[in-house]
Amino acid sequence: MQASTASNVQYDSDTVLIHGLTRTEVETLGTKCKEAKERAYCPYSRFRVGCTLLVSSPSPTFSSSSEAVYVSGANVENASYPVGTCAERVALGTAVVQGHRQGGFRALAVATDVVPASSPCGMCRQFIREFCGVSIPFPSSALQWGVRVQPEMPVFMYDKNGEFVVMTIEQLLPVSFGPESLPSPHELDAARTRS
Repeated sequence: MQASTASNVQYDSDTVLIHGLTRTEVETLGTKCKEAKERAYCPYSRFRVGCTLLVSSPSPTFSSSSEAVYVSGANVENASYPVGTCAERVALGTAVVQGHRQGGFRALAVATDVVPASSPCGMCRQFIREFCGVSIPFPSSALQWGVRVQPEMPVFMYDKNGEFVVMTIEQLLPVSFGPESLPSPHELDAARTRS
């Protein structure tokens, strides 16, 4: 499967253009992740990263609006380097605190100051996979975890010139491990009862 780029995406007014997103949604994702990049705290690496999620529904905790919801984050470094947090994990953590869960995310965009565009690191790919899923058939036990997947969820990666590449989380993390790979709470309880 080939990645889409900004140059091969065809806009037709504000109709669906890629992965079920409208032109306005793609442009808003790009704008918001670039704005988030401006707020990055990266005094050590000077590598600014911004990330924005498009959420399919408002947070049950904070909003009752039916408008599109965007949640952003930026990388936050620390003098103890491993303690720093990537923009993708900041954005997803913020969304989870706001009440969003698996199946509620439609797209993710990340922006950096380099060419070509950078993709999420391996740790972030796994973190994205936890909440955004992939298009694989889940066993019925996954439903007991409350897991709902967003098939082919796009990840837009913007370079310093505003050009982007888009890939799915499945392309970025093939043959992945996720919540459906673990026993359900019901199965764990049953195993504990038997032992």
